[in-house]
Amino acid sequence: MKIRLIEPGNRPYKPTPLNLFVYDRYIRTPSVGLNTLATIVKEKVDDTLMYSESVSRLVMEDIVDADLIVIGIFTFSAVRGYRLARYFKKNSGAVVVMGGLHASMNYREAVRYCDYVLLGEGDESILDMVEAVRKGETPSFPGVAYRKDGKLVHTGMRRPPERFETIPDKNLIWHYKKMAGHNTLWGQVHASRGCPHNCDYCAVVRHFGRKVRTRTPDNVLEDIRRTIAFQEEGHHRLLKALWITDDNFFADREWAMAVLQKIIDSKIRYHFTVQARWEVGLDDEMLCLLKRAGFVELAMGIEFIEDESFALYHKKSSRSSIVQSIENIQRHGMSVRGLFILGADTHTVGVGEKLADFVIRHHIKGALIQCMYFVPGTPVYESHKDRLLHHDWSRYNGHTVHKPARMTPYELQREHIRASRKIYSVPRLIQALLHEDRLHKLLFVGEFFWHMSIRADLQKELPYLKKMSAEAGAD
Repeated sequence: MKIRLIEPGNRPYKPTPLNLFVYDRYIRTPSVGLNTLATIVKEKVDDTLMYSESVSRLVMEDIVDADLIVIGIFTFSAVRGYRLARYFKKNSGAVVVMGGLHASMNYREAVRYCDYVLLGEGDESILDMVEAVRKGETPSFPGVAYRKDGKLVHTGMRRPPERFETIPDKNLIWHYKKMAGHNTLWGQVHASRGCPHNCDYCAVVRHFGRKVRTRTPDNVLEDIRRTIAFQEEGHHRLLKALWITDDNFFADREWAMAVLQKIIDSKIRYHFTVQARWEVGLDDEMLCLLKRAGFVELAMGIEFIEDESFALYHKKSSRSSIVQSIENIQRHGMSVRGLFILGADTHTVGVGEKLADFVIRHHIKGALIQCMYFVPGTPVYESHKDRLLHHDWSRYNGHTVHKPARMTPYELQREHIRASRKIYSVPRLIQALLHEDRLHKLLFVGEFFWHMSIRADLQKELPYLKKMSAEAGAD
């Protein structure tokens, strides 16, 4: 039996000097989730391989004669994923299965392009699917959607796994080992799933649930060791950093402290970063452990800087608590990276300038800025259906895709561009090169070019958005 797993790229990989500087134009770190499934399958089927269009082109002649092709998609990569699924349905005898966050939450759409959709987390159901394909049977286990005689069949939702100790084998990803020396590719470890909060725009709780489930600290530490070895062996990386990608690593406080203590006891010397809510910035005991373990920054999901926006989207936060958190993290010798959203129904023209001023005033080292993000199945998607400009999922990557309440789509896109340009200006690049430490020099240079590429993409959409805005005004 031959199995191939594919991660589509919204912008499929191609070799270019840009890859040395710009993450996310033609390069992006491969999916930990799909890599985990590939590792699980490999234990049962030796001829198993994963392709990620983040780091390589697809070898079509190797894929088309597979028995089972699994395509994992996020919303921004769904268009490319559907195109690949159609191609393989036409040119291969394989059973084509789709999964991942977007396919799970929008399975009614996804089933039109493939044989089956795997719903939710696939750690257990992937082996059931392999066995069904091996026997030539129609899957009947929970967690599958498909079409039969023109009708949708849904076998019911499967309970998510309580334990998930599989350490992804990154060597199963075609071409990844060769690419791992790129400084734009950070090692990633995902240690827990789920989030107890309920922000309207977040797909995490809808996909993984509100119950936080964790891997054992020893298992997480071993994953960290293997990931560092994969990144470092045979390469000369300037940026030695690993990203723990949990959406809410600190939700289970005692567990998080146990993981950090394991890292400290291991004597591993490396740079780490992790995503965080503002509350961890007020936990001095946790911050001390983070610093001792080698964490250099926290990527804080700030999202908004106005209290009315927090309230509108059920984000339990406030501007004052976030500022207090940022300042306390910095006192402990770590930096803060801010994750921000523009396009809330409270936002007006000028919000981009205010956001940039907030980032600069509070010495936030880096910023990810996105316009309001709409994943099918989230409350914000349901409440904004009549204000979406289109369903071209490839543009659902942080660009403007809806009509804000108090701005035009054109104005919102311009606010995004203004915020990016002010935060990543040439004077601030020079300032970083002169005054930041070595790590943050490298980070700012990379982000300077990354944001330049993002702004170029945003600029290309302005004529279309201006036309859409004019038509909406005429109505």
